[in-house]
This record gives sequence, structure tokens and C-alpha cells, in this order.
Amino acid sequence: MTVPGLFSDTALITPRLRTEVPGPRSRALHERRLRVVPRGVGSVLPVYIEHADGPWVTDVDGNRFLDLGSGIGVTTIGHTNRAAVTAAADQLDRVTHTLFTVTPYEGYVHLAELLAAHTPGDHEKRTMLANSGAEAVENAVKIARRHTGRRAVAALDHAFHGRTNLALAMNHRAVPYGAGFGPFAPDVHRVPNSYPYRDGLSGAEAAARTIGYLEQRIGAGDLAAVIAEPIQGEGGFVVPADGYLPALQEWCTRHGVVFIADEIQTGLGRTGTWFASEHFGLVPDLVLTAKGIAAGLPLAGVTGRAEIMDAPDPGGLGGTFGGNPVSIAAAVAVFDELAEGEFFADAARIGAHLRARLTELASRHRIIGDVRGIGAMQAFELSEPGTTRPLAGAATAIAEFAAQRGILLLTAGSDGNVIRFLPTLTTTDAQLDTAVSVIDDALAALG
Repeated sequence: MTVPGLFSDTALITPRLRTEVPGPRSRALHERRLRVVPRGVGSVLPVYIEHADGPWVTDVDGNRFLDLGSGIGVTTIGHTNRAAVTAAADQLDRVTHTLFTVTPYEGYVHLAELLAAHTPGDHEKRTMLANSGAEAVENAVKIARRHTGRRAVAALDHAFHGRTNLALAMNHRAVPYGAGFGPFAPDVHRVPNSYPYRDGLSGAEAAARTIGYLEQRIGAGDLAAVIAEPIQGEGGFVVPADGYLPALQEWCTRHGVVFIADEIQTGLGRTGTWFASEHFGLVPDLVLTAKGIAAGLPLAGVTGRAEIMDAPDPGGLGGTFGGNPVSIAAAVAVFDELAEGEFFADAARIGAHLRARLTELASRHRIIGDVRGIGAMQAFELSEPGTTRPLAGAATAIAEFAAQRGILLLTAGSDGNVIRFLPTLTTTDAQLDTAVSVIDDALAALG
């Protein structure tokens, strides 16, 4: 379990604001930033972080914020987790880099063994490592195409898979991710997903609709892969109806289509299991990891069935920094921490507590149309009362209100009307209560 971090403030309950938000030092840094960083690299909240510990981040002005986004799901086991930091620091003293495809090292092999052991299914597996989630997506598609000899790829409505060219073609939202960046990769198709709050369909009904699109608009004989987030992240933490994903996977298996689970945001303990696929009885052909895998250091992986992963020829997969030894050391520490089991229990605790508190909020604030999620991945959707029509601007207003009171929230949803919670698994119930109280005030202010 986590040893207390450098700043020993993990058990505190309330944020601490010493200046206005953003404070003078953050504002000065932001002025410097505007002179040298392009505007496309935006900032939701221009407060500049100096140090972090557990669920807390502290900015250069000494303001301490409760971070309920954890780097969009990256620091799942807590900021500056001692085990991960120590492992990475120790590795820095030994080897910082050699190219694995030229002069390999044990850490890569060990992490591949861990991923083989903990991803769903007991079939023989292989893993390749990369730097980011988008790289994992790109490589998974390459592998699926090479294995099947087919070109077409299908992604679901409301999906988000990254910011590289192929991933942009797979994303649901053009603005801001893809606008003006075309032409995009061909042979990418988007098909309906399961969105129970909006479509009211059962899992079987939603799967039949998706499969109908796949068969009629693409054709199974031309389809290399279907990629799906078990719980959609940027799309608004959409949890599919029961039975939807297994039915989709069964269709893929029957037609020789590779089923790819994008577990970049949902994996590694976030939902209370190693991977969110487990909640749905799903055994994907390929599983993608990134974000929380290395506790804040850049690393990603594609893990899958041996016969699929072995399809590319030697030299067809790789990259200069893919599987960096320092990031791998941190990742092995993350697996060791999760294997103890306490973090899985924390994810379940956080999910139950937060769901209850958000459901209570929904009973008093009619603009909360839906509360959903699994484990420490919860959200509420804001709609015009009595409808499922998105309530424009409300999520941003709530996040801004909360930031001024020391609570960092993330918005989400294809319509920008969802507040999502990705707290570190070190977050206490009392800290969650503090955040929910602030959100209650924000909702009241919205009227």
C-alpha cells in the first residue's frame, strides 16, 4: 500500500486557498507561457502546479487543490506514489534508455508477463510497449490489419481514442480535436453505441443496431477491427447496457474481426478490477493500456492473443522510446501495489460513496439527468429538466465554480454537459464529501 508522500497532507479534508485563483505567480507564468506555447495547447485552469501528493496538488502560489481528475486518470494510485517514485529513481541510477529492439532488457519482458497475467482471458498473449495511448491505438489497428488482411476499422459513437491522425478519424467529436487537421486516415467508420440514458435500448437491442450498421455499411468481410472503450471516457463515462459488449464481441469472433478494448482510461484498478472488461464478462482480442499504468510516467501497451500479435514481421512494431526502462520500473511498482488488493477495495468504496452522494444531489437538482459509472469512475449528466436534451454550459460553470473553491473537476461528454470524477484511489470519503458540498453549492447557484 502507499507510503505517505513527500508532503504528508494526504489525510487533510479541505482545500487551502492562500490567494485568488489563479494567483499572482500562476498568472505571471501564464504570461510567459503565452509567449512561447501555441494556443492549441490550451489550459482549462491556468494554475501552475509545484508539487503533489495523494489526492492533492499545490500550485506555485501555495494554493492546495483536491484533484478529482488525477491527470485525466493517470495518477490512479495517488500523486507521487512512493513505491512508483522509488522504483523509477532506482532505475535512473542503472539504465535510462537502450532501444529494446537493439539491446533489450529484462524490465520489458517482466512487464509483458504481468500484462499477460492480468488482462482478461487465459489464452497465450504477447505485449508490445509504446509511449502513449494514441500510439497504442495506432499499433493495435496496424496489428489487426496485418492479422486479418483487411483494412476497415469501426469505432463507436461518442468514442475518443487520441490525437494522432488515425485516432482523429476514430474520434466522435471533430471540435476541437480534429477541426482543420484533415485529410484523415481512410477506411475508418463510426457506428452507434449503447447509451442507455439517451437511447433507452437494452444491451441486445443496442448490439443489434450496431451490428446492423457493421453488416450493412461496411461488411464483415472488409472489417479488420472493432474498437470500443468498455466505459467511454471523453464521451461522458457512458456505461453500455448489460449484454451489449459481449454480443458485439461474439459477432466479431464469429466473423474473424479483431475486437479491441481501449482500456486506456478504464484499466489498472480504476473501476475496482484490473480491467473494466471484467465487469462485462468481456475477453477482448487486444487490450490497450496507458494513463495509469506507470503512475504518471509515459508508457502504453498493446496486449493480445499471440496469433494476432505475432502477425507483423520483425521490425514492423517498435519505436525509439517504447518501453523506456524508467517508465517500466514505475509500471512494475504499480502492478505490485495493485496486487495487494487494497486499491481495488478503495475503488469500490469510492464508487459506492460517490454514487450515493451524487444520487442524493440528483434528487434535489432537476438538471442532473443521469448518474452513472463503475468504481472510481463516476459522472453525472446535465440535461434540461424532464428531458435528455443536453444543458449547454452548465458543466463548465460548475467546474469553474469548484476551482475557485479548491476543487478540480473535469468536464466530459460529446455535448460538454457531463461532470466526470476520476479521483485518485487515495481519496477519502470525507474529501469526497467536501467536493460534493461545493458541487451542491454550484448547482444551487445555477438555479
